Amino acid sequence: MSKTIPTASDSSSLDSSNSKVKSALEALSHILTSLPPSLSSSPNPALALLNDPQITSQISSLLRQPNSGAGDNNLCRWLYDTFQSSDPNLHLVVLRFIPIIAGVYLSRVALRKHLAGFEAVLLALYAHETTSRAGQALTVNIPDLSNSSIYHETKASFKKDGTEQNVAVMSPSLEPHGTVRSSRRARIVGVALELYYSKISKMPVGSKIDFCEFCIVWAGQNGDMYKEGWVEEEKEKGDSGTAESEKEGGGEIEGRIPLPWELLEPVLRILGHCLMGQTKNKELTEAASTACRSLYARSLHDIDPKAILATESLLRIGKMELEANNEFDPTDLPKSHLITL
Repeated sequence: MSKTIPTASDSSSLDSSNSKVKSALEALSHILTSLPPSLSSSPNPALALLNDPQITSQISSLLRQPNSGAGDNNLCRWLYDTFQSSDPNLHLVVLRFIPIIAGVYLSRVALRKHLAGFEAVLLALYAHETTSRAGQALTVNIPDLSNSSIYHETKASFKKDGTEQNVAVMSPSLEPHGTVRSSRRARIVGVALELYYSKISKMPVGSKIDFCEFCIVWAGQNGDMYKEGWVEEEKEKGDSGTAESEKEGGGEIEGRIPLPWELLEPVLRILGHCLMGQTKNKELTEAASTACRSLYARSLHDIDPKAILATESLLRIGKMELEANNEFDPTDLPKSHLITL
């Protein structure tokens, strides 16, 4: 069995990465009250920084403080500089806190506070995506629904003009922006969430739970009335029943923000991963289900058909995930059907 021999370029890249991580840790030590001694001696300090509960707790607490997000905020400056280091491992560390940054930022925008620190971090992520996409939209080819199945597609179907191809746009092309204006805010934050989603499989569970909690705040609606038997009850009650249930328990809660589709779409993708991801976590599934209920109540309140369809689908998935038996294997034969000879 052959072994891969590290080259000189690999060693140089590793040294450069370690140097950037050490510089980031040194700068962070001047912001936080304490850093675990084992962090610097870890074989992968960036990964340790990403998952260390003590550090993430301190950073999360600082990001949630009333004066956080200002232009002279040291933590925001550290997050900005760390992401600009262009080290992939440090990128993950910054992305881990995007749910809190986006959540606190969007919740405080209406208060007209100075949030230049948060905006600098979000613009850094937006600029990174703008450069990496090179002006191209994110698209995906979908099967021709006029055929019985994908196996019935002929080679001629691949020779169609570009206007006739079955292409779905996942994210439109990006334009460079150096400032955050009210008309651009949803798109810039949405792109930051798209970048978070692209790395979500590497994000700790705590980061995803933070995101679900802020989704409830953003929705501004209490969705508890859809917790038990919501599908059957709503179908039977109809529109009048929905309005009545909103009066009983679906009132607005503090923190409601506008949810245009360019912001809501990446939100729903992240929630979909939280519900259907490979890493099964009951606390995360419950948090994502609660967030979906709030967003479903919000979509009904706003009478948004696209959002209603998407959130209702996620609610069904969440209900199945919570009721599923993890030990069930559909390939196993029931013991009652076994014949003993």
